[in-house]
Amino acid sequence: MGLLSWIIVGLIAGWLANQMMRGGRGNMVTDIVVGIIGALVGGWLAGTLFGVPNAVNGVNAGSIVVAFLGAVAAIAIVRALPGRSPL
Repeated sequence: MGLLSWIIVGLIAGWLANQMMRGGRGNMVTDIVVGIIGALVGGWLAGTLFGVPNAVNGVNAGSIVVAFLGAVAAIAIVRALPGRSPL
C-alpha cells in the first residue's frame, strides 16, 4: 500500500477515534495526527503479532477498522501520559 493510502486511512481512523473518545481533552487536529501514527502502528502490529498479511491494504473497511483500533490505542496512551500532554 502506498504512503498516501496509509495517510488517508490514518486520517479517517484518527477522525473516527476523535469522535469516539470525545470526552478527552484533545483537539481534532492533534487526534488526527496521533491517529495517523496509530494507524501505522496498528497495521504493523496486526501483521506482526497476528500474522494478518497486509492488514492495512488500501482504503477499505478492513483497513479502516485496523487503523481505527490502532488510533484509539494511540490516543488513549497519549492522553494517559502525565505532564503537559496537549491531547
